[in-house]
Amino acid sequence: MTSTVPASLASKIRNRAALIEIIGGYMASQSLALAAELKLADHIHDGRVTSAQLAEATGTHAPSLHRLLRTLVAIGVLVEPTPGEFRLTEVGEQLRTDSPNSLWAFTRFFTNPTLFASWQQVRHTIETGECAFDHVHGKNAYVHLAENPELSALFNVAMGQESRASAQLVADGYDYSGVRTVVDVGGGDGTLLAAILGTHAHLRGVCFDSAAGVAEAAGVLATAGVADRCEIVAGDFFSSVPEGGDLYVIKSVFQDWDDENARKLLATVRAHIPADATLLIVGSVLPDTANTDNPVMFYTDINMLVTAGGRERTESEFRSLLAETGFTVEWCGHGAAGPLSLIKAVPAS
Repeated sequence: MTSTVPASLASKIRNRAALIEIIGGYMASQSLALAAELKLADHIHDGRVTSAQLAEATGTHAPSLHRLLRTLVAIGVLVEPTPGEFRLTEVGEQLRTDSPNSLWAFTRFFTNPTLFASWQQVRHTIETGECAFDHVHGKNAYVHLAENPELSALFNVAMGQESRASAQLVADGYDYSGVRTVVDVGGGDGTLLAAILGTHAHLRGVCFDSAAGVAEAAGVLATAGVADRCEIVAGDFFSSVPEGGDLYVIKSVFQDWDDENARKLLATVRAHIPADATLLIVGSVLPDTANTDNPVMFYTDINMLVTAGGRERTESEFRSLLAETGFTVEWCGHGAAGPLSLIKAVPAS
């Protein structure tokens, strides 16, 4: 039967539905949070499972779980090939804890009530410019993580999962032929350095981060088979960084900090980097005007404002920070590491 709805009204209906779907975004994220907490993807794995079987496996109320599962279908995580039977989509596969592309820890961390509570006070941030996380919890996010080892460990794994895909692109997409030692500043659990050293057998590495940041690095580097070529160093990159490297890599760190702290970090690196070494910044580079091409970088920008007081930056903003702290930008490769960009800079003479 052909629809009799006028085209103009159909357009209004679609637009209303689109806005209502955005309004319901918190429902989608909280549904994902529970799916990850219950490890539904692990229970489904690569087969088809009924809602009743999943309820028994997770100790949940079967009719209510069935409705959650239907919501997960609506947002693209599951499909329901026959009534009451569910399997994972390719997107949903990433919620499996054993998937090589797992974002299970990433999901758990970024839907954590600690962050959600900050977002409930987003108006405070927009009205004052102050970080909502500090306003809600009375301390900044990094102090809070240091005081909560379980959440800190989840954060480290989440950051490693986020880095996995881009790490190999960084390993493949840069010329390491003249490099002997790579210093990964803010290297976390070593995911990026493991990919670089695993791809280039002539390299040695230094994974440098706070004591909490490098807590899982030894295991990651050992699993990658590169532990014998990598040193793990704990410290404060606002005070010093390891000396003697040829290439200093800083990935997804500047987004965590405001301009004052970003300058402080760069000044620290400039004070310790050899004159003939190179700085490689890996991260999002915002376009000069906002668009819908990569919404995640804008989500990250506003999330950093709300939860950490940080920000994403445009290429010109990066160039200004680097020039102010004694670096010269040689090139900027937009999207050179998938959704992330590369900025190559050298100490100014």
